[in-house]
Amino acid sequence: MAIILGIDPGSRVTGFGIINSVGNKIEYIDSGCIRTETAPLPARLGTIFKELCAVIEQHLPQESAIEEVFMGKNAGSALKLGQARGAAMTACLSHDLPVEEYSARKVKQAVVGVGSADKTQVQHMVKALLKISDNIAEDAADALAVAICHANTQTSLIRMAGAKNFSRKRLRG
Repeated sequence: MAIILGIDPGSRVTGFGIINSVGNKIEYIDSGCIRTETAPLPARLGTIFKELCAVIEQHLPQESAIEEVFMGKNAGSALKLGQARGAAMTACLSHDLPVEEYSARKVKQAVVGVGSADKTQVQHMVKALLKISDNIAEDAADALAVAICHANTQTSLIRMAGAKNFSRKRLRG
């Protein structure tokens, strides 16, 4: 059993999602958005840090995962996104929470099956996989997708490690 915090960082809206992963099963716990649109950048970064610390203290996740920076056309936006990621990662690390990073393409592939899926497809699949009937914000759905990607990756790594151990035992016998 692992409670996983997924983070979709943004300098104006940072999504978070909490799931419980038990073997192949995943369960929805919580999600939301940290909105900082009107404040100057340093204050926004402080809000992201404080709000994520509160989420971590409330849900006590054992693992966290965050989306990597996507380099678009605007370098200034990418720099601000990087700073938001830094604030989010620092919140996790200040609570001794390990952080894994995943590309947007890998997250989409893990949840939708296609690395070029759009936000609507991701949102739809997250709701289906976690059996969520209510509407959820795109940024929260993206954060849940990051958590699902992490859960799937960890499950696959465990299976692969078990297969290697099994193979060695069979060769010796």
